[in-house]
Amino acid sequence: MDAAAVTFALLTLAFAAVARGLSRLSLTAPIAFVGAGAALSLVVSAPELDAVLPIRLVAEICLALVLFAEAAHVQPRQIRADGFVIARILVLGLAVSIGLGFLSVRLLLPDLTLLGALLLAAALAPTDAGLGAPVVTSPRVPPRIRRLLSVESGLNDGIVLPIVLFAVAGLAGGAGQPGPVEAVLAPLAGAGIGAAVGVGGGRLLGWSVARDLSTPRTRGLGVLGLAGLSFFLAHWVGANGYVSAFAAGTAFAAASVWNEKDRAALELVETIAEPLGFAVWLVFGLVAVPLVVTEAGWRELAVAVLSLVVIRTVAMWVALLGTGFRMPTVLFVGWFGPRGLVTVVFVLIALESLQVTEAGRGAVAAAVLTVLLSVVAHGLSAEPLAAHYGGWVARARPGPETPSRPGAVGGSTTRNG
Repeated sequence: MDAAAVTFALLTLAFAAVARGLSRLSLTAPIAFVGAGAALSLVVSAPELDAVLPIRLVAEICLALVLFAEAAHVQPRQIRADGFVIARILVLGLAVSIGLGFLSVRLLLPDLTLLGALLLAAALAPTDAGLGAPVVTSPRVPPRIRRLLSVESGLNDGIVLPIVLFAVAGLAGGAGQPGPVEAVLAPLAGAGIGAAVGVGGGRLLGWSVARDLSTPRTRGLGVLGLAGLSFFLAHWVGANGYVSAFAAGTAFAAASVWNEKDRAALELVETIAEPLGFAVWLVFGLVAVPLVVTEAGWRELAVAVLSLVVIRTVAMWVALLGTGFRMPTVLFVGWFGPRGLVTVVFVLIALESLQVTEAGRGAVAAAVLTVLLSVVAHGLSAEPLAAHYGGWVARARPGPETPSRPGAVGGSTTRNG
């Protein structure tokens, strides 16, 4: 354990020293730590699947913080500005992604049960905008497109989570685990707890701002406390902590009355989540490469490629059909749906709750391979494709991707080819 901690600390220090240089090469933090883990797997024995379960606590806390922060960053006015398009992406797009994913898994991995196929399809549906950070932060990409990708990533993991938990509970029901009914009730209870914590915390901190009783630094600690309270309180009473953290972030965004400067308090949550994510990616790299080498064949590779390239693009095409977005935008949005930390945590949840059969190992290998390919492909392509797409938007005639007037975000939704 001490050797592992020292190794992680040294790698974190090394990354911090060269992070800007790596970014110039389009090498993101996930690529760096997954690569480091893969390199370590060549000199140390890769742990068995069961042996990586202790990292789940780190991954759980990291995911709870990410869920809270992503949801809190989605302001109600952002949803109102593109509510129709966002609703189509989150409802229709996710439904098509899961549906097509389920069909592809059933076709390519026929030994999986129906619930197993649903679990894999749902685990591969959520996106992680952090893997393509240059896209959602690049000024070359129109604000409306950046907002759509950010809001989608901030909300789709919380929407998919109950489906994953339902499938896990159904598969484990015969082993004394909570059944499907409990898997539905627990997220509902978590949503209620999270909403109460988010609203109460947002109002309390807003009250302190109005009376000048706190500082931005202490409010950052308060926001971190809200994220932790929502997650651990839900666990304590038997509700779902992930849903609670997600609901708390959403409710906090709606209830808080801070100005934009004070919203920097969310940075503390993200700062703490970042090194936790590094640890998860390092362990993922240590396990992923040996697992892919030993377990993944052409069927698992086909599942991964279909999920990243075909299914995501088709889902976005269906979701954006009739909204006026042109094909280059549909393809751009379709490609930048990286699979990342959320999928990794969903796999860890399944590993802890289920006995992994031979068919299950193939499903785990497919999920791991999908994330591995996404980390590399989306990380390396984010900067150049953002620049290319931004150039196309600048040259193209006005459409829904571009402002219709100076200072506007979005524009006309009239179809322009």
